[in-house]
Amino acid sequence: MRVVFKLFASLSDLLPAERRGNLVDIDVAPDTTVGDLITRYRVPEKSAHLVLVNGHYIAPAARNTHVLKEGDELAIWPPIAGG
Repeated sequence: MRVVFKLFASLSDLLPAERRGNLVDIDVAPDTTVGDLITRYRVPEKSAHLVLVNGHYIAPAARNTHVLKEGDELAIWPPIAGG
């Protein structure tokens, strides 16, 4: 099945070269979880600050059990600092 995987800010460097900007369309197994993709793309756990699936927040405790579905869009932002 296909999903869209987006990484923002400095995390976008973790995406493969064939990305479109800050996203890739990828094929995943039907039982793939949010946590599986975080691991697959080596996103540091502390850097996966804001995780959304189709615009809905996925809490850290639910990332290893939230199974992705066909057409889902997973987006991850690192912590943001500013002044």
